[in-house]
Amino acid sequence: MEITEGFASYGEYKTWYRITGDISSSKPPLIVAHGGPGCTHDYVDSFKDIAATGRAVIHYDQVGNGQSTHLPDKGGDFWTVAFFKAELHNLIDHLGIRNAYCLLGQSWGGMLGAEFAVDRPVGLKALIIANSPAAMSTWISEANRLRRELPQDVQETLLRHEETGTTDSAEYMAATDVFNQRHVCRIVPMPPEVQRTFDAIGADPTVYHTMNGPNEFHVIGTMKNWSIVGRLATIDVPTLLISGRFDEATEACVQPYADEIPNVRWTIFEQSSHMPHVEERDACMAVVGAFLDETDI
Repeated sequence: MEITEGFASYGEYKTWYRITGDISSSKPPLIVAHGGPGCTHDYVDSFKDIAATGRAVIHYDQVGNGQSTHLPDKGGDFWTVAFFKAELHNLIDHLGIRNAYCLLGQSWGGMLGAEFAVDRPVGLKALIIANSPAAMSTWISEANRLRRELPQDVQETLLRHEETGTTDSAEYMAATDVFNQRHVCRIVPMPPEVQRTFDAIGADPTVYHTMNGPNEFHVIGTMKNWSIVGRLATIDVPTLLISGRFDEATEACVQPYADEIPNVRWTIFEQSSHMPHVEERDACMAVVGAFLDETDI
């Protein structure tokens, strides 16, 4: 399989990307937007499997993360949805695929993908929103509901460190892992590619801490009031929703996408939490590949 790596200049910054497969194929390539905000492409690497269907797959690290330009001194006024939307547009034009491409966004990447798609961008042929909330208020309320189902001692540990501002402690992180093993990735230990992303966040948490917070359920960053509810009806391409039965992006989080997007379908993976592309890899790739081939234009 042909693999090409490079950098797209984005103003004074650089966006790293990797293409798996032949980008000149007759099938529109699939762009994969990772989550976080502040993750890397590593944990969604498995979507490269789609290239076996004859469709090129484009992974990239959003600026601030992975192999792209890091900017640890930038604050909340810099890391915005508009910044990352513009980066995605820039990458599309750099790769010369403006006429036809598909977009898959996972978690925050799906939120970004929805923000991108409501503008009806030129060339977008299909959209996949994987494990994404439509409003952070619902994400937070559902995360707290799931948190209340954790063992009592774990809940007490989490609350104690949040109240004292010691969320960087080993004890707090260990308690966080209990939540993650239930609702983020149910494969224990985490697969190496998932661990690489978590390690990358630990090495440079700038974007994640600024936009989200210290973890998946203590959301105190700039995205805490984000919502796309009420704006989704303008999405005019076939859309696939993906979530897991044990997902931190619960059905309540995903429901507005199903209610508002005109041409939409939804697959829930019964053995997965937040990462069906890892937890039920083959089944997830089969669903994504079939959707893209059915909706090809």
